Amino acid sequence: MPIRVRIFTLLTLVLFLAPDLKAQNSIGINGQDTVINVITTAVPFLSIAPDPVSGAMGDVGVATDPDANSTFWNPAKLASINKNSGLALTFTPWLSKFVDDMSISYLTGFKKLDDQSAIGASMTYFDLGDIQLTDGAGNSIGDFTPREFAFSATYSRQLSRKLSLGITGKYIYSNLSGNITTSPVTDPKPGTSIAADIGVYYKSELVVFQKPSQLSYGASITNIGSKLSYNSADEEDFIPTNFRIGSALSSYLDQYNKVTLALDFNKLMVPTPQRDGSERDKPLLSGIFGSFGDAPGGFTEELQEVSVSFGAEYEYQEKFAIRTGYFYEHRNKGNRKYFTAGVGFMVKKLELNFSYLVPQFQEHPLAETLRFGMILDLSSSSDDN
Repeated sequence: MPIRVRIFTLLTLVLFLAPDLKAQNSIGINGQDTVINVITTAVPFLSIAPDPVSGAMGDVGVATDPDANSTFWNPAKLASINKNSGLALTFTPWLSKFVDDMSISYLTGFKKLDDQSAIGASMTYFDLGDIQLTDGAGNSIGDFTPREFAFSATYSRQLSRKLSLGITGKYIYSNLSGNITTSPVTDPKPGTSIAADIGVYYKSELVVFQKPSQLSYGASITNIGSKLSYNSADEEDFIPTNFRIGSALSSYLDQYNKVTLALDFNKLMVPTPQRDGSERDKPLLSGIFGSFGDAPGGFTEELQEVSVSFGAEYEYQEKFAIRTGYFYEHRNKGNRKYFTAGVGFMVKKLELNFSYLVPQFQEHPLAETLRFGMILDLSSSSDDN
């Protein structure tokens, strides 16, 4: 029998995709039942928002003000950042209500090359904690600590004062079973993939209620990359290729007070599960571009695959910020519905941010999720644009 570690990982990560467990008692190992048709992928950690700024605003980020964390949401934003260089580090205990040793760490930095272009790099590290591996009969065959990570490099450039584009190259590594095997047919191996992100960002100045404001739009497709296999049997899974589009409006109430509202729409560009399981056999490009019209339930089900994020931020004198938001996902596609809140403090060149997640359902696996992060401005005052 093959090792059960991959099943364990899917079970664990399906928890954050799955609906209220009390209301849905027929959820299977892949998060599906006769009603629910959840899209699952390999390396789903790539879809988890790492930073507490966007995490406090309902997971919006494709069109919000650029900062050091922009490469995760939209690489095009990096060229519009108003600092010369910076570094950000975030840490999130994941599913802490159920396990105490799972976490996501995210490190990213950027450097402006000139007024129109910037480069960046980032690393996402997912520690799944220590687990005990068993064979098909339930016998222990050893302990292992599954780990996944992704390295990325970004280039972003302004094409005009209002419009910028960006591209990211990414290497993905997922080791879920180490060298332990119980089957001569499907030896487990680490999964690897090469992927890319592309994005566009547009901003314009305007006046709203006689207040100077900025309206921005953004769109990105992330994790466009090769399918990933965990064994020698050439069984491949799609990675979470994702399409996100959104807008943000920032208005300066006066020289000290600023308010931002943001809205994102999000869709996985991954084949929808079919009744015969044929979605896994689709070629890469066919699966990605066909994902907009392959749902068994037709256009109605395609709309259900779009999640919505809304966020708001109040900032005082670039020293203190209060944030809140809401994330909505249809019950047939995972049923994640949660409120978010957070605060930020800016002390000279250091910004500290915290966010907290409040699920709409009791006893939800995401309950009590905290994100901690810092952003460090590395530029001197003469470097700022």
